[in-house]
Amino acid sequence: MSLRSHLAITAGKLSRWFLKTFTKGGSSYPGKLALKIDPHVLQSLAKDYEIIVVTGTNGKTLTTALITNILKQEYDHVVTNTTGANMIQGIVSTFLASKKNKQGKTFAVLEIDEASLSKVTSYLTPSLFVFTNIFRDQMDRYGEIYTTYKLIVDGAKKAPKAPILCNGDLPIFNSVETVNPRLYFGFNHKKEEEQLAHFNTDGVLCPTCHHVLHYKMITYSNLGHYYCPNCGFTRPELTYTLTQLTDMTDQKASFVIDGESYSIEVGGLYNVYNALAAASVANYYHIQPSSIRKGLAYDEKVFGRQEVIQIEDKTCQLILVKNPVGINQVIDMIKLAPQPFSLVSMLNANYADGIDTSWIWDANYEAFTEMNVPKVIASGERHHDIAFRLQVAGLENQLIEEPDLKATIAAIKQLPTEKVYILATYTAVLQLRKELANQGYIKEGV
Repeated sequence: MSLRSHLAITAGKLSRWFLKTFTKGGSSYPGKLALKIDPHVLQSLAKDYEIIVVTGTNGKTLTTALITNILKQEYDHVVTNTTGANMIQGIVSTFLASKKNKQGKTFAVLEIDEASLSKVTSYLTPSLFVFTNIFRDQMDRYGEIYTTYKLIVDGAKKAPKAPILCNGDLPIFNSVETVNPRLYFGFNHKKEEEQLAHFNTDGVLCPTCHHVLHYKMITYSNLGHYYCPNCGFTRPELTYTLTQLTDMTDQKASFVIDGESYSIEVGGLYNVYNALAAASVANYYHIQPSSIRKGLAYDEKVFGRQEVIQIEDKTCQLILVKNPVGINQVIDMIKLAPQPFSLVSMLNANYADGIDTSWIWDANYEAFTEMNVPKVIASGERHHDIAFRLQVAGLENQLIEEPDLKATIAAIKQLPTEKVYILATYTAVLQLRKELANQGYIKEGV
């Protein structure tokens, strides 16, 4: 280790101690400081780790948490960026907080932002990449889906020997050759039936000949057993397969992967994909099914991912939403919930959310008119935009606007139902949690 790296690590660890001790924060700043002193500090910090990188549009945080939980069943020391600080400064901060195990294999399971992957892999060498999915998201940052895919493929090729374990049900992951070997996970749980994706779906053109893809089975959006009737482009052979979806509610799901039965303590089909990705990683590393079972059954909710918060007599479920596919899956999950319930929709448009909020018009808010939702609160910095969208969806009679956070929390206490769903963009989640911590409803910090 060079003197410069040693100085950077020392400064980073001291700043982390100070921030944690006196401000209860510091998920990214220590890494930012260390990088300023030594831009190559990550090379020293990540040396000798078995590194698993998780990236993609949706599902990174929960997939990372599930992989970590599974590995912890069999390994003593697993490092991960639990706060979701998934850009390079956050990754450096993660390693600064770690005390490396001197004996045995030490894993680092890292959620990495799609646009940051290439920067991170310039300084560390992953052993395995996990690609969850690519959907239209934060157009101002990423552009179209093929632009985003190129970002992560370019990041992966800097570690060309590391396999890419990716969602085989998504056509984009089979659209170009990669220097990295590829493995695939996916669903084979339904009887085959000839069908097309919904007309308002991205990514349904064949990447070879641009014909509309056909499907033998669809899970959601453009995921499923796809094929092109014109040129023969088709879903690749799956390495790891979910063959049965035995039960699914708004709170949990049970399923069979490669002959083994598992369950997770969160609802929604999209979260079953996250569990399948995590179980596939475990199978890749030859983890015992009993350990996979224990890791997946871990019921501590991840920040903003169906996190349950009690506000007086209201049981509030906080769910991060950020793009049309993601929120439509959340809405489908909420359909399974016992009714009635109230709804809070919080929309921000900061850099971390995506400045372009036009995606709300591709979300199926109209589905809420078919549910028993007596009251809806529109909140956040762009409360007028989300209020108008909810009015157009047909929820005008139930709607109130509360732009102020304190007023929003006060309004939640007055809602007519015990159950409340809070759908919020990323910075809105942070702001709401901070205010809830100030009022004593949750512990301070993320």
